[in-house]
Amino acid sequence: MRAVPPTTTTVPAPHRWQFIRVGGADQVIFRTGEDIARLGELDQKLWVALACPTRGIDFDARTLDLIDADGDGRVRPPEVVAACEWVCARLRNPDVLLQGSDVLALDDLDAGNADGARLIDEARRLLQIQGKPDAATLTLADIADRGELLSAMRFNGDGVITPETAHDDALRATVSEIMRTHGSVPDRHKETPGVDRARIEAFFAEVQAARDWHAKADANDTTLMPLGEPTLAAADATRKVQAKLDDYFARCRVAAFDAQAMTALNPSPEAYDALGANRLDLSADPIADLPLAPVTPRCVLPLHGNRINPAWTEDIAAFADRAVTPLLGARDELAETEWQAIKQQLAPLQSLMAERPDNAAAALPLAQLDAFLQTRHALLALLHDDEAAETHNNLLVDLEKLIRLQRDLVVLLNNFVSFKAFYRREGAIFQAGTLYLDGRSCELTVQVQDTARHAVLAGLAKTCLAYCDCTRQGQKMSIVAAFTAGDIDFLFVGRNGVFYDRQGRDWDATITKLIENPTSVAQAFFAPYKKFVRVIEEQVAKRAAASEAAGQGTLTGLATKLTTADQAAGDAKTPAAAPRTAGRVDVGTVAAIGVALGSISAVLVAIFGKFVDLGQWIPVALIGIVAAISGPSMLIAWLKLRQRSLGPILDASGWAINGRMKVNVRLGGMLSQTAHVPPGARRVARDPYRERHGTTGVAAAVVLALALVVLAWRMDWLDHRLPAALQHSPTAAAAAAPAPSS
Repeated sequence: MRAVPPTTTTVPAPHRWQFIRVGGADQVIFRTGEDIARLGELDQKLWVALACPTRGIDFDARTLDLIDADGDGRVRPPEVVAACEWVCARLRNPDVLLQGSDVLALDDLDAGNADGARLIDEARRLLQIQGKPDAATLTLADIADRGELLSAMRFNGDGVITPETAHDDALRATVSEIMRTHGSVPDRHKETPGVDRARIEAFFAEVQAARDWHAKADANDTTLMPLGEPTLAAADATRKVQAKLDDYFARCRVAAFDAQAMTALNPSPEAYDALGANRLDLSADPIADLPLAPVTPRCVLPLHGNRINPAWTEDIAAFADRAVTPLLGARDELAETEWQAIKQQLAPLQSLMAERPDNAAAALPLAQLDAFLQTRHALLALLHDDEAAETHNNLLVDLEKLIRLQRDLVVLLNNFVSFKAFYRREGAIFQAGTLYLDGRSCELTVQVQDTARHAVLAGLAKTCLAYCDCTRQGQKMSIVAAFTAGDIDFLFVGRNGVFYDRQGRDWDATITKLIENPTSVAQAFFAPYKKFVRVIEEQVAKRAAASEAAGQGTLTGLATKLTTADQAAGDAKTPAAAPRTAGRVDVGTVAAIGVALGSISAVLVAIFGKFVDLGQWIPVALIGIVAAISGPSMLIAWLKLRQRSLGPILDASGWAINGRMKVNVRLGGMLSQTAHVPPGARRVARDPYRERHGTTGVAAAVVLALALVVLAWRMDWLDHRLPAALQHSPTAAAAAAPAPSS
């Protein structure tokens, strides 16, 4: 016996990916369709994002809905992988996905695949319907508006039959009756009301039950049906008033037995008073509970006129027309004996009425029931044909999904698996538009639903963020803009700008919340000095306001004294206080001010002297002073700029960012561009409103020049140019001194 060699399984070689290092993370590059087809093999730790919302981003919402298999409004890696595998399985060459076209060539579909072959057949069927049987391509515009396609089809696959679907009058009458008794459902096309399988089957079940009951009520049996088919109507009319008629004749017999009981058997005045106290409704229970007519010993019920209880007028009239007149003949009154005769004639049918189905079809005549039953087979056949069309409808959805993925899938991968679109500044799907404010443009803008909630997490991005409310023609939305370059000195809540969305529409933008963070190390260098100047300005403003208030108080008091001087002079008995001599100066105050100024001058002179004594170390001292002031601010700014990232901003908007996605200084300078005069332009005139400093600039220049001269003299840089007496070097001064006489 020959040995069977063991079966060997070929393990596919691992796919070779290509990555690029950008934003502090390795990001995959999609070069071929095979990269897309084998996306499931890529470790999800290397994906930039792990989830994104289907709304609030600049991406086709319908495409995202087709990818979002569970319909929860979020797209995750398994759904992205499933979409890639689904579309690649139906194409001969997945490389066509890299083109991003919304035109599907039928030759690109894989005819050797069962799913691809079905799509080819459905595409040709669709082109045939549109009058283009020889076309070799199918566009998204051909299939996007499925409503127009469905309008051209008698059956649209939704399982709903409308009166327009039925081409026969009998079928239309049956559909209308089903909608009347069992309600309707909207058709997929134009929301036309129709009936579905559940309503059709329920209706015919009721009609069949009513028809089976009619079979027991043989119209030829004179004992059971003395009037023939109209006996059913007579029995229905009698059943509605039977209890009330029995009550009325019972009261009349008691009144005939004893006339004194008539008062108690008829409604009392108090009962009518209670009725009159409320708003009367003839169909209300209090009126319906009254006797059919005034109770008298005659035991006769009037069938017409105003003596009938208003709540029962219609029912008594129907009883008279359908039962009394056909059985006893026309009359205006009904005696008790005649009422008993009617009940006796209808008694055989009343027992059968207890078995009558309780549905709307039971009240229909036998001929109409038979007419409905004759349409059952044809109506179910229409329903079957419509349901069979659902297969074509599903294939239409698959064609739409295929074309949309061919157009949008690569864009999604470059904004989800990697952030190629963002780092190449091609317009990422999360970027809402461009904000122009404070002499710069901010491209990193994200749409925000809840500003307060977003700011809690987005503040961890170490980025200067400005939340803005944008309004346009009654519309409103909120965005957050990242200021990654320039200064932030004039960014404050309430400042206005203009926002342009991705469609080019302009919105009025107003800052509502600001998260301050440094935008550069250079800005951090000047920040302490700006804060110092700001504090001085605030203190000076406070002191000036206090002095102004005090001066106003003094003037007010002086004006009050002047206006009341005549009253004070007339009162000779009241000794007046000695007036304070105007312009008198307190000698002690002047002395104290002089001592203080002298002390401050002495300290400043001593500090300047020590500073000058440093000699060649003066530049080092200046650098040390500047480093002590600006160093901490620059260090903090440098640390924050190294931590500045995109992740928290997107995480707060519903994304799940897998990497840190750094935004360094170079990228930040591109995302927030400040205003610059374009190359080749020139200024044709000086600013006529520029600041004119007068002698201030000259004085500052003189002081700076003197400081440089003193520094050069202390550093011995001028000894070879100065006379020996003015040279600072001790050796040169000693050589220039005359020899002492002997």
